[in-house]
Amino acid sequence: MKLLKDFTNGIIKENPTFRLVLGTCPTMAVTTAVFNGIGMGIAVLAVLVCSNLIISLINKIVPSEVRIPIYVVVIATFVTAVEMLIKAFSPALDSALGIFIPLIVVNCIILARAESFASKNPPLNSIMDGLGMGVGFTLALTFMSGVRELLGAGTFLNIPVFGAGFEPALILILPPGGFLVYGLMIALFNKLTARRA
Repeated sequence: MKLLKDFTNGIIKENPTFRLVLGTCPTMAVTTAVFNGIGMGIAVLAVLVCSNLIISLINKIVPSEVRIPIYVVVIATFVTAVEMLIKAFSPALDSALGIFIPLIVVNCIILARAESFASKNPPLNSIMDGLGMGVGFTLALTFMSGVRELLGAGTFLNIPVFGAGFEPALILILPPGGFLVYGLMIALFNKLTARRA
C-alpha cells in the first residue's frame, strides 16, 4: 500500500510541475511541441528512477558533508547515459531539446527527490517515488505542450488538426504564451484537486 502511495503521490498530491512548481525552466522551454514534452518527460523519468535507486542504496555510506556533490555525480552519470541514448536513437529529439538534456543534472525535481525522499527511504520505495514523480512530470509536460502546439501551431504531434482557415494563436508557442498556459494549467490543476480533497 505504501508503494502505491509513493507512486501516486508524484502524479497528483505532489505533482512536480503543477503543485510543487519545480522544473519551470525546462517546462517553459520544451513544451512548444508534444514530441518535445514527451521526450523530456521520459528522459527525466529515467534519470529519476535510476538516481533514486542508487542514492537510496548508498545513503548509509555517504558522509553527510558530501552528500549533495555525490548526488550530483550519480545524477550526472544517468543524465549522460540518457543523453547518449537520445543522440543515438532520436537525433531530432536531441536537436529539439538541445541544452535542456544536460541541464537535467541540476533539475530541482531530481535533486529535491534525492535529498528529501531517496536518501531517507528503502530502494523499492525510492523507485516508486521516482516513477510517480517522473510520470507526473511527463503528464504535465504532455498536457501543456498539447495545448501550446494545438492552439499555437494548429498541429498535434506535427499533424495538422484544423482546416486551412484556422489562425493559430502564435503567442502560445512563444515564451509569454508558455507562461500564460503554465499559469492557467496550475490554476486548473489546483481547482480540480481542491474538489477531491
